[in-house]
Amino acid sequence: MTDSRSSIDSRIAQVNQRLKAAKMGLQIERRGEKLNLRGTLPPRPGSLKMKPHQQRLGLGLPATTAGLKQAEQEVKIIAAQLIQKTFDWRQYAPGPGWGRLDQMALAQQVEAFKQSFLMDLRRSSNPASARTTWESAYAPYLRKLEAIAQTNPRLSLLEAIYATVRSTEVNTRSRQVCCTALTAFASFVSLELPLDLKEYWGEYGSRRTQFRDLPSDELIVDTWKTIPNPTWQFVYGVMATYGLRNHEVFFCDYSSLTRGDREATIRVLATTKTGEHEVWPFYPEWVDQFHLRDINLPQIQTDLTCTTLQRIGQRVTSQFRRYGLPFSPYNLRHAWAVRTIHFGLPDTVAARMMGHSVAVHNRTYHQWITRRDQQQAVEAALSRSQLQAPATEREGGSQ
Repeated sequence: MTDSRSSIDSRIAQVNQRLKAAKMGLQIERRGEKLNLRGTLPPRPGSLKMKPHQQRLGLGLPATTAGLKQAEQEVKIIAAQLIQKTFDWRQYAPGPGWGRLDQMALAQQVEAFKQSFLMDLRRSSNPASARTTWESAYAPYLRKLEAIAQTNPRLSLLEAIYATVRSTEVNTRSRQVCCTALTAFASFVSLELPLDLKEYWGEYGSRRTQFRDLPSDELIVDTWKTIPNPTWQFVYGVMATYGLRNHEVFFCDYSSLTRGDREATIRVLATTKTGEHEVWPFYPEWVDQFHLRDINLPQIQTDLTCTTLQRIGQRVTSQFRRYGLPFSPYNLRHAWAVRTIHFGLPDTVAARMMGHSVAVHNRTYHQWITRRDQQQAVEAALSRSQLQAPATEREGGSQ
């Protein structure tokens, strides 16, 4: 038989009197059918506040006599942690009524992780990008984790995480993204991984790009001519000339092009995956050759309250596949990057234009960067050297 609200409220008042007399600094309150704590607590992770202040902490406990008894014990534990300065918000899921992470089922932990990921202040300025990242890079591997844990109930969460990683193909982007997602999840639930998942990454990255069959500049131009629809010709031309990701074409400021500016730069907007950055054309001649000053985008759904960046990117891929392109759209981006290397553009500048870190840039394009640096070093050494090759005697000369 469940407790009536008036009965449980009376019991809460009695418990709070004891807590106040013991100077615990925390009180229990009922919010609907759940119990919370209220008191002066340290700032939550990501908070702009610097000092402890009045906050609520969801316990996820039912508003019953048994739940109240457990809540009183929780108050004593947290009060001790506050005195010892060991209290950690990461032990509790975000949002009212969520409760302690270590007392949740895996599905609840994953949902709490999702809410925390999307609420993170570092991502709040670009919610569309955060949702896209979650759906493409986190959700698939967490669903796989849940499936493996459900199929193998004897596995601990730690064992299920390693089993999930091993279920992906070695030396692939999937393996690398899986490791990243599950590392973040393990950190969220305060699960210590005895072996860093980076050990499972393999050789995806520079090794894969080295063997990528990139289209030549001549093939890029010839392929542009075969696209029958002018709007998709524009998308293709912009990607080839500026090295954009598929979805970025639809989220750019093209005003420099329409004004006829000589630099012909474009500005990728903050709504994209990697935020705002400016890009220069390589080759500049392609701006006019591909008619890029006449902005002519196809009419597709780009309202990020109705779609995602990932779906927009997939639309580009499927459309180009319909036209029978001899390479994937993303190869236009890689070809652009290699072109900047041959032009001698500093890696830091190219990485900035591509919207990724210098470390990612150097790892991905290691082969071509190494070749460029070696060539420059050889040319510099030869120009400085005073040495000359020894002359050889002519055939038939004196013996």
